[in-house]
Amino acid sequence: MRLAGLLPGRGTVATTTAEPMLDSGVVTPTAHPIPDQGSVTCGFPTSPIVGLDAVPSDTQPGASTLAGRSDQARAHEAAAEVLADRGDWRRAYQHLKAAVSLVRDERTTPDEVPDQLRLEVDRLRRERAEAREQSRRDSLTATWNRRYLDERLSTLRGDGVDSPACVALADVDHFKSVNDTHGHAVGDRVLRRLVDLVNEELPAEGFCARYGGEEFALVLPGLAPAEAVRVCEEARARVDAYPWHELADDLRVTVSVGVACLDAGAHPGAPGLDAADALLYVAKRAGRNAVAYRDADDGTVRLAGAAAARRGIAAAARGAFPTP
Repeated sequence: MRLAGLLPGRGTVATTTAEPMLDSGVVTPTAHPIPDQGSVTCGFPTSPIVGLDAVPSDTQPGASTLAGRSDQARAHEAAAEVLADRGDWRRAYQHLKAAVSLVRDERTTPDEVPDQLRLEVDRLRRERAEAREQSRRDSLTATWNRRYLDERLSTLRGDGVDSPACVALADVDHFKSVNDTHGHAVGDRVLRRLVDLVNEELPAEGFCARYGGEEFALVLPGLAPAEAVRVCEEARARVDAYPWHELADDLRVTVSVGVACLDAGAHPGAPGLDAADALLYVAKRAGRNAVAYRDADDGTVRLAGAAAARRGIAAAARGAFPTP
């Protein structure tokens, strides 16, 4: 809901085609004549809006008013945008009408945006930012969710090949058994602690997002494939070494990880999360508690760290990446 074409210097004033339903009934379109003297109000019911009526009383008639009207109009416009995003159409319309009235009425003489209006706009913007933040966070683990992951991956892909980025999918091994044996409350604590462990050594621009269930995505921008594999292997080792028995007797938790690159030209196969998912399958098939990746030099699927010597990796890779 932009006022392009409404503010001074932006072109012809547009007309509104809908009126809101107010407490006193339907408001019908009416003309708003310019008063002969003094400050001008919006020309429509402003309560509970604070705005034009709050103009300082010492404003002098005849003073330069263009900047003041423009600032007030933009403040009302900002409030209208936030309220419209929240679905509060009645109040959004009132703010928009106030902005239109300011643009049309050259006799209005505010010097600055009233403090109360400025505070209202700031509050609405904070509320919108908080709502947006909550919509992108996982409610259980407080890490990022799938919506945020999709947004960031889209941005990274749009950056092109000059901005390398690797992604990984990590899945908790035998998580159903954790829930069945120790209860879902312990399972929830495991997932929250797992996020803390994974986040400990991520690069500055990296992040963890809950992909679904007990599966998490790690996004590692700016890292070459070998560095991304190292970060993921260290995270796997931290999870393996953590004293899980402190949460519940005989509890042990491990993760399997698949690491891939967002650049489709970096290796054969599907780029990004599809390739990471296939490599995660390899790590599971090769014995779990491992990080699987594709060697950047020869394209061979391998396991990182202590799991590198395991047998059966070739067979597991053929299952995930069948030869055409």
